[in-house]
Amino acid sequence: MINKELIMDELKFGIVGTGFIAGVVANSIGQSTKGRLTAISSRKQETADAFAAEYNGVTPVVGVEALLACDNAEAIYIATPTTTKEQIALAAIAADKHVLVDKPFLDHASCKRMTDAAASKGVVFMDATHFVHHPRTEAIQIAIPEKIGTPKSLHTIFYFPFSESTNIRFDTSLEPTGAFGDMAWYSMRAIVEYLQPEGIISTVVGVAERDSSTNAVIRAEGLISFESGEVSTFDVGYTADTAIMDLELLGTNGVIMMDDFVLDWSNSFAFKNPDIKVGYVHRTGMANRNDFNFIETPAKDTQDALMIDHFADLVSNGHPHARETYVTVSLKTQQYLDAVWASLSS
Repeated sequence: MINKELIMDELKFGIVGTGFIAGVVANSIGQSTKGRLTAISSRKQETADAFAAEYNGVTPVVGVEALLACDNAEAIYIATPTTTKEQIALAAIAADKHVLVDKPFLDHASCKRMTDAAASKGVVFMDATHFVHHPRTEAIQIAIPEKIGTPKSLHTIFYFPFSESTNIRFDTSLEPTGAFGDMAWYSMRAIVEYLQPEGIISTVVGVAERDSSTNAVIRAEGLISFESGEVSTFDVGYTADTAIMDLELLGTNGVIMMDDFVLDWSNSFAFKNPDIKVGYVHRTGMANRNDFNFIETPAKDTQDALMIDHFADLVSNGHPHARETYVTVSLKTQQYLDAVWASLSS
């Protein structure tokens, strides 16, 4: 069994999967200060070999069992389709591996089984939501009371131009919630991080557009409200043929706005525009566009690399409360996602 209390210089990662997201995370591990990629697993040897050839010192193996048997993989990143994540995560946890799991999950019950198993084994479970690790997220959370008072409503829009029906997101046997689970996860996570409702869900309304050939959800819009008075609306999908990542958080005396709340324009895996400052816009009173206040929140690294560092911190010396906090936000996010999905499916 691995020593969960050992403070280590680098956390050794194995990755299950060799798709696009696996490549993103492999690069993030390489850019991080506290992680190192040591192994990659694929269903085919030639695929594992080709992926491993892009990185120094990475062992290619076939199958999950072979990866879990690797002594040089202390943590596992699971970059597989949604319907397969739980089985792989539970096997990794049983093998005393820490798990960083790509979102979304099959449902709240599935997420709960994984988090309970991790807690029982004393290993770290974290979902791989990048934006929460950018210092902007914490900066906004701290600024909310002063800048906008009590949050009352949140509106998010997240579109990306995925149009090819051969994309895995159009395969309902692997990704049953399609664009909704893929994109609205971030809208639901923004509720958890920024709106922070205290009450239970009171109303859910959702509509979806489906692909005519695959029946996969390609666009979804909806509203979710809470007994404590907060309301959130969202609009997500693949159908706008552009990248839109807008967020508006309205409080009792102002509004906070971003147009890149998921992946910052300045330095993320999808965008590299160092001339664009990362931060948020604050508006209050009768301010017009000339009076909008842009508050910069720079980061020393990409948010996905920071995610790797924060995960490694939880493994090496993370307080149990900090570990539980990450579990709680994962479960809340999936709970909200499930509630809207039920509305879309009814």
